[in-house]
Amino acid sequence: MSTFKAPKGTYDLIPPDSAKYLAVREAIAAPLRNSGYGYIETPGFENVELFARGVGESTDIVTKEMYAFETKGGDKLALRPEGTASVLRAALEANLHKAGNLPVKLWYSGSYYRYERPQKGRYRHFSQVGAEAIGAEDPALDAELIILADQAYRSLGLRNFRILLNSLGDKECRPVYRSALQDFLRGLDLDEDTRHRIDINPLRVLDDKRESVQKQLDGAPLLRDYLCDACKAYHEEVRELITAAGVAFEDDPKLVRGLDYYTRTTFEFVHDGLGSQSAVGGGGRYDGLSEMIGGPALPSVGWALGVDRTVLALEAEGIELQLPASTSVFAVPLGEEARRVLFAKVTELRKLGVAADFAYGGKGLKGAMKNANRSGARFTIVAGERDLAEGVVQLKDMESGEQVAVGVNEIVAELESRLG
Repeated sequence: MSTFKAPKGTYDLIPPDSAKYLAVREAIAAPLRNSGYGYIETPGFENVELFARGVGESTDIVTKEMYAFETKGGDKLALRPEGTASVLRAALEANLHKAGNLPVKLWYSGSYYRYERPQKGRYRHFSQVGAEAIGAEDPALDAELIILADQAYRSLGLRNFRILLNSLGDKECRPVYRSALQDFLRGLDLDEDTRHRIDINPLRVLDDKRESVQKQLDGAPLLRDYLCDACKAYHEEVRELITAAGVAFEDDPKLVRGLDYYTRTTFEFVHDGLGSQSAVGGGGRYDGLSEMIGGPALPSVGWALGVDRTVLALEAEGIELQLPASTSVFAVPLGEEARRVLFAKVTELRKLGVAADFAYGGKGLKGAMKNANRSGARFTIVAGERDLAEGVVQLKDMESGEQVAVGVNEIVAELESRLG
């Protein structure tokens, strides 16, 4: 055994569990690809100031959870704690917004890092699939992204999730609400760190999950009562479009997100089988983020869905994903000539798109057949000197146990036919 282990709060994905995570990523990505979203990949680390400006200097992510470091050359960098700021930075750097085809619709998948207290479903290294629609202020985009996430979850078989929806207003109406909220919060019994947030960003207090804070927030002013006419109309159209698509949601006037860049539409996907840490994903509109990081005004909207937490939701509902077999055919050679012949057949099958594996290591029949069983292969082909002398191989159906002799030159076509 190695003297090294995965760092605290991280995990390794190994077969067969890794296949489940790949299936979840693909299920989330599929409706995005079908809706005009192109794939983007960004570095695992960025200039630390990108997150300080975009995510918010007062957020826990920046002040407590970010892995920040200085390079030998003096650059101050951070492992990415979330995806939106990086994607927007990349889009601006590549001048995608100048191509004349807005919105720019992008999706991504990758690992993210936060120094949190490790617990079930909350890791210091976690996986997300995200989507961003950059450069358009349109309620239909907000609705589209919510609907696509709903489609992704339902394609996995999930049913016990809920969509929470709210509006955070904009720069015209939120300052009035901010002032009213600050007045309310200053009258509460809060610790020094939380009181400090009242002055910097009071909405962050609403997002505090501690029971000692939440129980004092009853009676807090609600954003919906302070929305300007434009924000009310925008939010109502988002609601109407989601409803018309047959997607159920719940209005949650207390919903805020943990990042400072959100404006207007905000939403969260929660699963009741995950206890207090019920969020499986979320997002919203961030019309001012581009300007925060030095770009032009580019109203945008996006979300990120947690792969790890989606897997936990599947387990909570007892859903077993129908995963494709990693191996369909397993070849067992007995002797040097059979090794040469069957290796060529395996190579031919792979070129035709058949998942095929080979008994490596020179094991005998008993050991090789154990490997064939473990592989989950539907068929095994076995050949020894006597078989080859007769011009055949033995084809075994691993489900029925039936075994037949098939000509060496016909085995590939026979397997193609049987596998459909």
